[in-house]
Amino acid sequence: MPKPLRNPPESSQETPKIIEIKAPRTKGRRQFSASEKLRIVRAAEACAHGELGALLRREGIYHTQLSEWRAAIDRGLTSRKPGPAPKLDAKDVEIATLKTKVDKMRTELDIVNGLVELQKKVYALLNPLSDARP
Repeated sequence: MPKPLRNPPESSQETPKIIEIKAPRTKGRRQFSASEKLRIVRAAEACAHGELGALLRREGIYHTQLSEWRAAIDRGLTSRKPGPAPKLDAKDVEIATLKTKVDKMRTELDIVNGLVELQKKVYALLNPLSDARP
């Protein structure tokens, strides 16, 4: 036998109010200045055995970040500002074009030197034959 249909009371026909709970907004990805990176790397180098993990947790960074910062400091790059690369001056453009011309001329010079050596070898091979003719 089918169950009887229930009719809810008329007071419950109203739509329930939904309460929105907003999660706290994060500031996004943390960015470190060059001086902060240098300070943290120096502090990591000064750590005794077993203290590095506590330093990383306190600063809120990963070991890979520390490794990247150490490599950047070794290369001499402490920071790079975001954005497009700076435009080159007229002198820089001229230097770049001259460098490309020099590289091109060096490759051409290598080719020419190779051809001269080849001609010398061919002459050395063919010269005894011409001397042997009566």
